[in-house]
Amino acid sequence: MKTKRSLLAAASCIVLGLAGAGSALAEKVTLGVLTDMSGTFSDLSGAGSVEAARLAIEDFGGSVLGEKIELVSADHQHKPEVGLNIARQWLDRDGVDVILDVPNSGIALAVANLVKEKNRIAIYASAATDRLTEDSCTGSGLHWTFDTYSQTQAAAQALIGRGLDKWFLLVADYAYGHSMEKAMREAVTEHKGTIVGAVRHPLATMDFSSFLLQAQGSKANVVALASGGNDTITAIKQGREFGLQDSGIRMTSLLTFITDIHALGLQDMQGLQFMVPYYWDMDDKSREFAKRFFERMDKMPGEAQAGVYSGVLHYLKAVQAVGSKDPQKVLEKMREMPVEDMFSRNGKLLPNGRMIHDMYLVEVKSPAESKYPWDYYKILATVPAEQAFRKLSESACPLTKK
Repeated sequence: MKTKRSLLAAASCIVLGLAGAGSALAEKVTLGVLTDMSGTFSDLSGAGSVEAARLAIEDFGGSVLGEKIELVSADHQHKPEVGLNIARQWLDRDGVDVILDVPNSGIALAVANLVKEKNRIAIYASAATDRLTEDSCTGSGLHWTFDTYSQTQAAAQALIGRGLDKWFLLVADYAYGHSMEKAMREAVTEHKGTIVGAVRHPLATMDFSSFLLQAQGSKANVVALASGGNDTITAIKQGREFGLQDSGIRMTSLLTFITDIHALGLQDMQGLQFMVPYYWDMDDKSREFAKRFFERMDKMPGEAQAGVYSGVLHYLKAVQAVGSKDPQKVLEKMREMPVEDMFSRNGKLLPNGRMIHDMYLVEVKSPAESKYPWDYYKILATVPAEQAFRKLSESACPLTKK
């Protein structure tokens, strides 16, 4: 009888052990897109970023680690307290594993600290400040698409090389704008240009007249805009109304999105040159994704939305490869695997969280050059990943010193 009881107990332990192993393998992955659904960045991110994440989940197969992948989204309303409260609820109560997108550098920096504290992951597709991978780096915050460094160096080199060497900086008065101003001052000086003036404007400014008057009086031959979304559109429109081009002043936007070109039209934007990490009409892979995105959103994807797709897919591949959603194991695998997809060419994730990839100098086509809807860019040059982003040896991130 004792032997029988021992056998039953042993069998029970085996059954419980198998059940435990099964439950350990089945881990639900939840992704959260924290974005701008109604404000100045809603067109370049917003609902399109949510749909891009959904497309990535579908392309991956819809499930991982034995469970269906869940997707949640929310509007941070450009209010740090709102964004942080949503992020905290997601991480503490809703089991969100990865926070995505975050268009607003100030909110992204705040989320970075929370994500580090909670041992989760953030993949930034819309925030531009390079502080996310520099002095404020955490290792768990991954900067996927562009940053202030990648947008300034090539622009300064190209424009100064064309004789536009006297710069007036018109920048947004928040974390992104401050980072961009610092980067532009460094880039213009490095390429032998001069900063003749600078002014900061509040988010969602409707009247740029006083700022543009300062620019006209500065003797600049180029006004560099470091804004985003609707602010960029408004500044360019009002700049043309003020006759800046007629007076010999060129306007360039250091962070320009395809939605800006679409909103203003080729007539007003033709000839504008700037750096992009992605263009929907770049090759067959980018066009295939863009076609499916267009069918759902009735517009072509921009770099932020393509970056969300790429980040989600790379994360899910790493989770599947390690057989766990343990953040540190997944991050290690993400750094180990190359990032090669419809968004990224020659992509690699660095220890400071910066995902480097090729960047492209583009010029906006004239109306006569555009052959079909959303045919807006000419790719003038490809800047290799290692040249487009800050070298690790020059990084202020403490993680690079280990």
